[in-house]
Amino acid sequence: MLIDIPDFRSLEIRHIVLDYNGTVAKDGRIKPEALALMRELATRFSVYVLTADTFGTVKKEIESSRIVVRILQSDNHTAEKARFVDELGADFCAAVGNGNNDMQMLSHAGLGIAVVGEEGCSTKALLASDLICGRIEEALELLLHPKRLVATLRR
Repeated sequence: MLIDIPDFRSLEIRHIVLDYNGTVAKDGRIKPEALALMRELATRFSVYVLTADTFGTVKKEIESSRIVVRILQSDNHTAEKARFVDELGADFCAAVGNGNNDMQMLSHAGLGIAVVGEEGCSTKALLASDLICGRIEEALELLLHPKRLVATLRR
């Protein structure tokens, strides 16, 4: 997706990087509407889910060959998520998250979207993002309908 947002920046999104718990899932269970949107996005972009898999459910919940699940391994998930975005090419990434450990990922990505959702959103994630959505479905739909991004982010 190539989109020019007046007086903001031009975005060329190739990858979507998603936090799991609190963002696309609640208590280890993925939201069905979010999964359907993720599958649709995976036909246009590379879609990645990053998680510590606290509940041990992510691989069962996301049974899709098009969506890549990456279980975090380090003691510093904040840095590990940011490093992953950097390795993909941060300018080509849209990242979506809600927690303190998402703040660097959101700030590094070409487009950082914070989601408030049912678990809330950390202040640090809010401040690190380019925009904020109330629900994950709204955030994912922005990536399917990029003119909405123009409407929100242009100056």
